[in-house]
Amino acid sequence: MFHGFINLKKPKGWTSHDCVARTRRLLNTKKVGHSGTLDPLATGVLPVAVGKATRLLQYLPEGKAYRATIRFGVKTTTDDLEGEVVHQVSAAHLERSHIEALFPNFVGTLTQTPPMYSAVQVNGKRLYDLARQGKAVEVPSRQVVIKQLHSQSWQSGEQPELVVDIVCGPGTYIRSLARDLGEAVNTGATLAGLVRTYSNGFEIKDSLTLEALAAAIKQKTFVPVAAGGLMEHLNAIDFPAELARRWCLGQKLSLNDVTPYLTPQITSHLEQLADTHSSISDHESTALAQPMPIRVMNAESQAFLGIGEFRAGLPTVAHEANSPLETVFAPKRVFAEL
Repeated sequence: MFHGFINLKKPKGWTSHDCVARTRRLLNTKKVGHSGTLDPLATGVLPVAVGKATRLLQYLPEGKAYRATIRFGVKTTTDDLEGEVVHQVSAAHLERSHIEALFPNFVGTLTQTPPMYSAVQVNGKRLYDLARQGKAVEVPSRQVVIKQLHSQSWQSGEQPELVVDIVCGPGTYIRSLARDLGEAVNTGATLAGLVRTYSNGFEIKDSLTLEALAAAIKQKTFVPVAAGGLMEHLNAIDFPAELARRWCLGQKLSLNDVTPYLTPQITSHLEQLADTHSSISDHESTALAQPMPIRVMNAESQAFLGIGEFRAGLPTVAHEANSPLETVFAPKRVFAEL
């Protein structure tokens, strides 16, 4: 059984689910998942987790980068070439500089409306299902972050195309960006091509095609990307062997147990946790709204053990109303085998 990640290069025309299904068959295991869905039209980096690494997908580094081809003068039902054309005009008058001048308006924290054909849920229903049923609904907007926009090339014509590199945060729809740029220049636009060049710690230069993956498995040379290396962006605690063993068995460790091994960054986090703890009523069980995930390591072997978190306001004796409250360090995702 493999436990780790695959930097998969998704082919055009495949869904992300198709890629996961193919990987499951190749590795003969059901425990396969992915991070960051790519549309069938798109290609590029699709992070895939195998075995116990599926527990760690949410802890991968954030951030994505794309190379997008945007075609101006065309609008479609899906905001890419997969949909039907609903509007087409000549945009031959546009120049590259016209588009680039608008880039500052599309960098930073933005309010973005996802495409109607997307996996966003409204009242428990996927938007793409509602769209296929012909139901008109209001698409909820969301806050997204676009960090960088850089144009790479320009092809003039009746429907000119701009190739642009994009660095953005999670939840950003590049189809929506293409649509909104088209609206800004009054010609409309749609996404004509998309390559994800970076996602969650993986770069396209290191990615593996499904064919290459199949060959490596057949030749018994396949080795997944180690999970611990992809968690290095998280603050870490190095535990001696006995504490490591107890933690891996699922035990909650007292603050006294772990204090000798805390880093200044984690200590600062605990001070904020203490402020939260002091503001709650007596014997009210609570935890941080967004607890800090902490990488747990074996101090002797430097093996990655998993992800833990501090929890405030837990009774020292479960189910006893008058039991004093304390902060504990609890397992969140145990990865290592004892």
